[in-house]
Amino acid sequence: MDQKTFLRLGGTLTSGCRLRPISMIFLTAFWALMTGTLLGAPENPGQQYRIPGPDTTQIITLDDGSSLVGRITEVGDNDIKIATSMGEMTIAKAKIREVKEVPVSSMKGGQYWFPNPNRTRLYLGPTGRMLKKGEGYFTDFYVFFPGVAFGVTDNITLGGGVSLIPGLDVDHQLFYFTPKVGFKPSENLDLAASLIMVRVPGGDLDVDKPKFVGVLFGTGTIGNDANSLTFGVGFGYADTELADKPAVNLGGELRIARRLSLVSENWVFPEVDNPLISYGVRFFGENLAVDLALFNVLGEDAIFPGVPFIDFVWNF
Repeated sequence: MDQKTFLRLGGTLTSGCRLRPISMIFLTAFWALMTGTLLGAPENPGQQYRIPGPDTTQIITLDDGSSLVGRITEVGDNDIKIATSMGEMTIAKAKIREVKEVPVSSMKGGQYWFPNPNRTRLYLGPTGRMLKKGEGYFTDFYVFFPGVAFGVTDNITLGGGVSLIPGLDVDHQLFYFTPKVGFKPSENLDLAASLIMVRVPGGDLDVDKPKFVGVLFGTGTIGNDANSLTFGVGFGYADTELADKPAVNLGGELRIARRLSLVSENWVFPEVDNPLISYGVRFFGENLAVDLALFNVLGEDAIFPGVPFIDFVWNF
């Protein structure tokens, strides 16, 4: 099913629900997720086998699921030779499922420490990092708040989502849009500007309610994918009215194991005495990350141990 057919089908199925344009953005992103992930791009075996440079290690996955770490030293018509810590081996190409090239610096103790799969966000707030062109992810907060994001270019990311709260019709669900632009002025510094725009349920029917609310962010992240510090400011808005004073965000990530990081995201809001703090862990594999955290406030209104927070991110 191509994209035009998918959108025509989506329009037919939802014609009685009066979906807003942002919902069509979500449907289009969902189509891209499903076709890009399930169908995949065809591999090019001609580019799969090559002798790498000195700063590159190769992980060769065989058709039985096992993996070898080393470097290809010779490429033949039907097989390759690979140098590993156990010596040189000859492997038939027909038995190879995948050859992945990774930086030598990502190998620790003979294991591949894959990149952080959720590097563009702390818990709720953004980091200064961007998705690369063609990268994307599906995310879900508290089960009922899914969303997607996609790197249009290395400097532009588009995202959005919709709530799925049982018992509420389409007009009473939350729709949100999250565009982001950014750049990398140096190796360990990322800067970005982003927007969270949320459609207020019933706002277009009730003149006393705003139609849209959200936050306009400016964010900087110092460090690498494993260990970093993020600082940002965000101006809240309702329709065309922008807040006079910004909220301030300070957070960071500390990778303490191959599949585990500590994450904290903390906010100081204008004219609010007690800052909002969070503390938790991020479990992850190469394409999936799960956050388990507690949110709390400082001061007499603190709730022990805090309000639970959970989300997951699946990269595609």
